[in-house]
Amino acid sequence: MTTTTDPILPARLEDLVALFDVRPTDVPTPDAERAEALSAPKFGTVFTDHMARISWTSTDGWRDRRIEKYGPLQLDPATAVLHYAQEIFEGLKAYKHADGSVWTFRPDHNAARFARSAHRLALPALSVDDFIGSLAALVRTDIAWVPDGEDSSLYLRPFMFASEAFLGVRPSLEAEYLVIASPVGPYFAGGVKPVSIYVSEQYHRAGPPGGTGDAKFGGNYAASLLPQREAQEHGFDQVCFLDAGESTYLEELGGMNVFLVMDDGTLHTPELGSILEGITRASVLQLASDRGYEVVERRIPLTEVVSGLVSGKVKEFFACGTAAVVTPVGRLAGSSFDHEVNGGEPGELTMAIRQELTDIQYGRAEDRHGWMRRLA
Repeated sequence: MTTTTDPILPARLEDLVALFDVRPTDVPTPDAERAEALSAPKFGTVFTDHMARISWTSTDGWRDRRIEKYGPLQLDPATAVLHYAQEIFEGLKAYKHADGSVWTFRPDHNAARFARSAHRLALPALSVDDFIGSLAALVRTDIAWVPDGEDSSLYLRPFMFASEAFLGVRPSLEAEYLVIASPVGPYFAGGVKPVSIYVSEQYHRAGPPGGTGDAKFGGNYAASLLPQREAQEHGFDQVCFLDAGESTYLEELGGMNVFLVMDDGTLHTPELGSILEGITRASVLQLASDRGYEVVERRIPLTEVVSGLVSGKVKEFFACGTAAVVTPVGRLAGSSFDHEVNGGEPGELTMAIRQELTDIQYGRAEDRHGWMRRLA
């Protein structure tokens, strides 16, 4: 049922893939070993045989597009990324449809966000053509690694880092872009389960607007790890961050955007500026709007959320991102409050949007917005 209005037409995609020199691994994974890995894939623990790679220098630009053997990177101890954290990344998935074709979801948006992140971290811009071409070239080389189990997919991780061996504090004159891939199963083994969230009032994942909160780079995630660990030590699944300026307004989880479903039929989410502009977030806003919901992007005070859970004004709370798609929140707590959301059960709109979004991604429903792009 998949349709597409892909600006990169199939014939041109073939030209983009042809730019990549395929250098096959000399130690391919045996079929039996790969089949075992695909029978119960776990997120980010097993990787395919190859990786896509492009090198950049300030003098020559992007060059040497290739698919090569997956393996360790050799870095000089003075490599800039190790000292100044000049790196960015993306995350998206490749889905096998019933006819055996392989598709991905809104990669042009990932490519655009990758370019914005590169600009903020003073890294070179990678074209949309190279971004999507690298995905297709890798998926076609390692197509046997795309799982076909229910809600399984091939997770794709494009990333770029400053590779110049130099200790001066300035933008690197060399960079490497790579894509690696990992087969993954359902995020929730045994079905979708509401998660518990602890609100961090001491730590922040990023600074105010003008900082790096809207860039997808490792520093924001590193900043979230300590409060995430502390939340888990107290029995919570995830941590939610407040704004760095006033510690008053909801922002996002360590790796997911958040939404509130209100009793008046509106859907609210924190406005952009210091949070990541999620592709799943934008898709949720569109699907909710299609259903007739008024969608509101604004600053949301934590006090309003807490009082709304007590009064019943907040009916549902959920998070969304590439890995988990849409995740219901069943409990929200902080230093002075602890409340169930919707009786600790997944909300109706939460689950309806999750089902619709995954049906589009796996080709089970009409792609009326032209979000899917065929890779192989």
